[in-house]
Amino acid sequence: MSRLPLRSLNDAPTEAKDLLAAAEARNGFLSNLLRVLANAPTALETYLTVSGINARGSLSLAEREAVQITAAAEHGCGFCVAGHTAIVTKAGLDPAIIAALRERGHVPDARLEAVARFTKAVIASRGRVEDADLADFRAAGFDDKAALEVVLGVSLATLCNFTNNLSAPPLNPQLEPFRWDAPRESAA
Repeated sequence: MSRLPLRSLNDAPTEAKDLLAAAEARNGFLSNLLRVLANAPTALETYLTVSGINARGSLSLAEREAVQITAAAEHGCGFCVAGHTAIVTKAGLDPAIIAALRERGHVPDARLEAVARFTKAVIASRGRVEDADLADFRAAGFDDKAALEVVLGVSLATLCNFTNNLSAPPLNPQLEPFRWDAPRESAA
């Protein structure tokens, strides 16, 4: 049971209705995250806008999703781990990579391992990463633009992860196959 109302097209604030309708048309269903965010139309608009901006960056889909899954696992957000697992599964990412990201373990792909490690460093240090962390990220082939895009992805993830952790919405049936229950110690 969600701690905050799950809004629908019928009862959402007027400012959120068009945003919800467009998201439902685009995705084929209305995510419970969006239904919660609709309680604050500016939060919903921020999420949708920043998501679009994040998608235009230099990081590949797999790299952006590595940021999202890593951040969600670090923040203990099962809803977002499930949602982003659905995205990368549909995109055909190697199941071993997906499992490693979800388990916060070693990722068997050098670039995605670098993204996951750097994402964890950004979160743990609140952006004050050690020089060695930034150097390792660069050594993996990433530039300063990519480093800032990881911060962008973490900011987007934080909005979603914290919204879900606050509201505790049920997982949409479409995401059930990708369910992830956060270990107690993962909530950073």
